[in-house]
Amino acid sequence: MRVAVCQVNSREDRKANLEVAAELLDRAAAAGADLAILPEYVDHLGPADTAPVPEERDGEFAAFFAAAAARHGMWVHAGSFHERGPDPDRTYNTSLIFDRTGRLAGSYRKIHLYDVEIPGRVSYLESRTVAPGAEPAVVPVDGLPVGLSICYDLRFPELYRRLVELGARVLVVPAAFMLHTGRDHWEVLLRARAIENQCYVIAAGQIGDHEPGRTCFGRSMVIDPWGTVLAQAPDVVGVTVADLDLDRLERIRTELPSLANRRL
Repeated sequence: MRVAVCQVNSREDRKANLEVAAELLDRAAAAGADLAILPEYVDHLGPADTAPVPEERDGEFAAFFAAAAARHGMWVHAGSFHERGPDPDRTYNTSLIFDRTGRLAGSYRKIHLYDVEIPGRVSYLESRTVAPGAEPAVVPVDGLPVGLSICYDLRFPELYRRLVELGARVLVVPAAFMLHTGRDHWEVLLRARAIENQCYVIAAGQIGDHEPGRTCFGRSMVIDPWGTVLAQAPDVVGVTVADLDLDRLERIRTELPSLANRRL
């Protein structure tokens, strides 16, 4: 399976953001990708007062990426968007994945919310405006079980172990990872999730500055089940492609049977 991670710098102009996403999906398809992954909040990452009205999972956001998937005959993981939530003050941070015909094949609502206070550096309380999801999700992509997660989920290994218990062979991480933590933790955490779960990890990130006062790390990458970085994006908007060797995945799980040797 060939996968493409699409790295973007989404701002407050939703129309412009979607135009960039469409261009990157064109490039992913031209490179022969079977599955393309976009970052968290691909359609808008900016001030709250410019945010789009939250939608249902069959709204304009979904229609846009469903059409792109059908146009290219390619699986599209549409990063995440603001789904209409349980009350007027909170949305869900939701991923949607579309099959080659444009059918919605699965969705996932971010479970772990980024509530962090670092004096003088960052104050971000995602739970003020976002409601947590409750259910892990694994979606078969051309028969390959793909486990879904979003950004801050990456720090909670129990979620990924649950996804493996549900059959995942690939773990997807769309993100808008902060620069100040990303430069030290992003690759380390991604490689750890790959090694401990003996899965491919595909991570698509936002890159660069975003209003108000937020900088994302980028460095989108694809990691194999041994923890080897197969491909990593440079610090620009673009597409990075890698091939997943599923025979290698099964060989690693056989030769180093850590999942089979679990006691807890």
